Amino acid sequence: MNNRVLRPASEISDKTCQNLDVFFMDIDDTFTTRGQITASAFQALWRLFESGISVVPVTGRPAGWCDMIARFWPVEAIIGENGAFYFSYDSCKKKMIRHFYQTELERNQGFSLLKELEKRVLDEIPGCAVSADQPFRMADLAIDFCEDIQRLPDESIRNICRIAEELGLNYKVSSIHVNCWYGSYDKADSLEKYLVTKYGLPLTQLQSRILFVGDSPNDEPLFGRVNNSVAVANIRSFLDSMTQWPTFVTREQSGDGFCELVNHILAHRT
Repeated sequence: MNNRVLRPASEISDKTCQNLDVFFMDIDDTFTTRGQITASAFQALWRLFESGISVVPVTGRPAGWCDMIARFWPVEAIIGENGAFYFSYDSCKKKMIRHFYQTELERNQGFSLLKELEKRVLDEIPGCAVSADQPFRMADLAIDFCEDIQRLPDESIRNICRIAEELGLNYKVSSIHVNCWYGSYDKADSLEKYLVTKYGLPLTQLQSRILFVGDSPNDEPLFGRVNNSVAVANIRSFLDSMTQWPTFVTREQSGDGFCELVNHILAHRT
């Protein structure tokens, strides 16, 4: 068991809040609450935008959703499918800009393995299902273990991961899906690539200007590489299975924790 102690989000320093330029955020169960975006959470997102802080969601959700979010939410860009790409919308040119971590050839190489994984998990894991948002994905396979089905036992989730490993695929467990893909990249790799492309500087030189908030094991790569990393309180149910912990944790869970964090940051930017 990990004996680290998480610091409360209320201890995020005034200097950190004042220096913050880019707010990276997970979506499911970080921004949402029981699958819904509350009015207060969406208002908090707009307050970040109006304060001049750039917001970039980093999510396992599919390309189709990310296209919509990049167009209609107050965000600078969105990193999707656990790092497969980032999309940003230029409203002046009315153009969606899409950057993929892999080449089209590399993505195509992974499709046959993903189809094999899909067949095996559906045959071997009773009760599991392909995610309802799978038709809108471009680079990964999402296996649903509790979003639209009755929650699978932990052993079934571990078996999904085992099959992915046997096929040489990468995977991460979120609060609702096991996301699987071909390639060695993850959320943090794509975040670093985004920073270099957008700001011309590596993550190491931007640590004091960024923050990430998440909620589950698929956020571990970012908890491990972003100094100002925060989790909403529901992270506590996953900590025993995690090796990379966030630096801070909110008192409240899910969207309420998101609002708590935003309120703290904006209150200390005077």
